[in-house]
Amino acid sequence: MSVVTLVGNPRAGSRTYEVAVRATEAIVRETGYEGPQEVIDLSALAPLLFTPGASAGVEAGLELVAQASVLVVASPTYKGTYTGLLKTFLDRLPGGALSSTVALPLLVMGDARHALAVEVHFRPLLVELGAAVPTPGLTLLESEISEPGDLDATLGRWAGRVGSQVTAALRQGASA
Repeated sequence: MSVVTLVGNPRAGSRTYEVAVRATEAIVRETGYEGPQEVIDLSALAPLLFTPGASAGVEAGLELVAQASVLVVASPTYKGTYTGLLKTFLDRLPGGALSSTVALPLLVMGDARHALAVEVHFRPLLVELGAAVPTPGLTLLESEISEPGDLDATLGRWAGRVGSQVTAALRQGASA
């Protein structure tokens, strides 16, 4: 089993990156997972995603994502949905590539009016790629992530709510 964090923010060192990594850590603690964890920061791959031809870095990232047992996919909210950078990366995966993956979508947003985007736009993208998305997507307002202690408490509550669903989905996938 592997856990992969995929960050779709085009800016390196973003709050989305920090939140995604900490959300993954919270899920790992909640599920008791003790295996490899990888982070794919698409800001580093952005120049390669928009050039013709294959790139070793992009191909390695796609392989990690396709082989993940648990995939935390995070993006800031741009124009009411996830980033074009994230979509461009995921468009390179063939249909069904995530059929052995439990995916957890996470959106960071400036305004609560975008809260439905995680369910209306993000979840269908992951399901289209074959992922099991057993939990509601996580939405975090920028105001909720400004204090590290507050963020840890929020992510701890979230992981406590969804951890058993993630574990059940992993068991179901292993028995299929």
